[in-house]
Amino acid sequence: MYGDTAVMRRRAASLREQAADLRRTADHLVAQAEAVDWTGRAAEGMRTRIRERAAHLREVAGLHDTAADSLDLHGAEVDRLKDGIADRERRAEALVADARTRAGRLESSQAAGAARIEPTEDDSALVAFVPPPAGHRDWLTVDLPGL
Repeated sequence: MYGDTAVMRRRAASLREQAADLRRTADHLVAQAEAVDWTGRAAEGMRTRIRERAAHLREVAGLHDTAADSLDLHGAEVDRLKDGIADRERRAEALVADARTRAGRLESSQAAGAARIEPTEDDSALVAFVPPPAGHRDWLTVDLPGL
């Protein structure tokens, strides 16, 4: 297995929740600073500084969203590749099974005294095929006749 995409999706959701929390915190800090009954240059300086810090929190929230989007895209690509591996594995297994059946029939007919007939090159290649481990990425590059 090349990645548990359910875990990836949960982590992406967690990143989005953290982003929302950061935005709420930024909004709350600004609201609190604005609500303080204090005037003057120092008060305005504090409010400006709080707004700047809130902007930084919102920027970090945006980075969390970007990371979550990237993780979702990665998970989708992992799922696509795993599906491709499984599909090629199933198709190869069917091709090999069919070739073995045909090879078995040839052997049976020859054992019964029929003229010697050689299996096709494709069937020979399929019968001789040594598959990669189940689910391995090498399935994506397997080159078999009919695959």
